[in-house]
Amino acid sequence: MTAVGGIRVGPGIDAESGADLLRVAELVRSVPDHPAPGVLFRDITPVLADGEAFATVVTELAAHTGDADLVAGVEARGFLLGAAVALVAGLGTVPVRKAGRLPAVAASRSYELEYGSATLEVPAGVIEPGTRVYVVDDVLATGGTAAAACALLADAGADVAGFGTLIELTTLNGRSRLGDLRVDALLNA
Repeated sequence: MTAVGGIRVGPGIDAESGADLLRVAELVRSVPDHPAPGVLFRDITPVLADGEAFATVVTELAAHTGDADLVAGVEARGFLLGAAVALVAGLGTVPVRKAGRLPAVAASRSYELEYGSATLEVPAGVIEPGTRVYVVDDVLATGGTAAAACALLADAGADVAGFGTLIELTTLNGRSRLGDLRVDALLNA
């Protein structure tokens, strides 16, 4: 399989799915110098707007949920993917939100960003101890948000079953921040 715009199919993807994912890769828009000079932003909005491509992504990620009980979507684009993945997998979903957006909070975790810090929260009354949660976000970059989301879910009592993403920016090595956790990346850039 070949690359499209510097994006290639992730490891472990079979040939049939790979062909479908190359079509998805064609829809990913590369936006130079966003949100800051020198950054190449990978915009998945065209993928979400294309029903066939969106279905491919959701179906592929749902196949990786395994024995999870819930799918967690990380704010904000992870909500869109996570809820759809949960629906296809026949599971419930839980949001991982930025601080101050939930009416009742089970746990929160602050983490460092390149230019400051942020806090994520999960809602109270949703995650029972030992609940297996598959975490979904649109992009795995430096791994800071992914690691914080997974640690937050563990703080809330979850057993994190894996992390699924549409695109992994491999040069940023975010996977290393997730330790031994299984990472399912449909596309690599």
